[in-house]
Amino acid sequence: MKEFWGSHVSHEKTKTHLQKFHAAHGKLVEFAGFQMPIWYKGILPEHLAVRNSVGIFDVTHMGRVLITGKDGERFLNYMNTNDVSTLQPMSAQYSVMCNEKGGIIDDFVLSRLEETRFLMVYNSANRGKNFSWLNEHAGQFRVSIEEVSDNMAMFAIQGPNAERTLNEVSSSDVAEIQRFKCGWTKINELKVFLTRTGYTGEDGFEVFVPNTTVAKPENAEQVWNTILQAGKKFHIEPCGLGARDTLRLEAGLCLYGSDIDEDTTPYEARISFVVRLHKTDFYGKEALVKQKMDGVKRKRVGLKMLEPGIPRAGSEVHLEGRRIGHVTSGTFSPLLKIGIAMAYIESEHAKTGTTVKVKIRNRSAAAEVVWFPLYSTEQYGYTRKN
Repeated sequence: MKEFWGSHVSHEKTKTHLQKFHAAHGKLVEFAGFQMPIWYKGILPEHLAVRNSVGIFDVTHMGRVLITGKDGERFLNYMNTNDVSTLQPMSAQYSVMCNEKGGIIDDFVLSRLEETRFLMVYNSANRGKNFSWLNEHAGQFRVSIEEVSDNMAMFAIQGPNAERTLNEVSSSDVAEIQRFKCGWTKINELKVFLTRTGYTGEDGFEVFVPNTTVAKPENAEQVWNTILQAGKKFHIEPCGLGARDTLRLEAGLCLYGSDIDEDTTPYEARISFVVRLHKTDFYGKEALVKQKMDGVKRKRVGLKMLEPGIPRAGSEVHLEGRRIGHVTSGTFSPLLKIGIAMAYIESEHAKTGTTVKVKIRNRSAAAEVVWFPLYSTEQYGYTRKN
């Protein structure tokens, strides 16, 4: 396993392995210190490709650490809110790390590779903060925390045809990897690691490509190009950050720094399913126990515009002429063809069906409080029936 994950390699962190591809085909922006594509063809076609067929994202900028040792489970159970003891080898779970006040330090996906070996994938903007936070609290545990982000590439293949696309090039049937499970396969004789999660609401996989750096990106380029070629029959599109944001917002998935942060708790964000208070102890437990007993004053909700307008982060939400909250993320939904948003509003008004007003520039527009996802789960998303 050591030869797959490699070790820390220092390099310029403003680019990913696909810099040449992105520069040749995409519109680049700076994101979390990286030069990343905001789009290639455009947000609309990329968004709809994922909802209707398949798209591929370069997510190499995200942080990855390998946690090993006899106390790996005990350490991770202390550092995060979910219950790692329920995680079987080659399975994954979504969770958060909290501070003493219950505020979210970051959200992440944790994969258990073996009994004492874990892979944590977290947000690119928090790579340094998270690595320091983990090491700061590791002293009493027999664990090793290794930064492996720089020695591999990571791609996300998302959409209802993600499985069929990967099976065109995989040495094994990826259908055997169920949702939030992991597996190994080969693409062009190169061993890769797969997880079946995603940040779009659709079915999909993350492909971890080993032994490749920005200075020597050949393995990453080969896997990316192979998947793109295989996906042509399904009209695959390379997708940028723009479509990634509109897709996750339709699905109701939080963006760290916008919708969740160190001043936001899992109960306020309404992701309490990641909080396991039955555990003996974990960082932030005392504050979260108290908050569950006392209740929260604000809650995260979805908004669908009933009148023309595109809500943006910071837009005030009003009810009967009084401010009751604000928008944290907003956009125009390529699928629904209306303005949509994520907002925090006073708990007493966070019931679905409530009509509120959103201040957009110098006017107010009506919106309905809804829950996520914003699309029909019978027609779209990983639970779709068609």
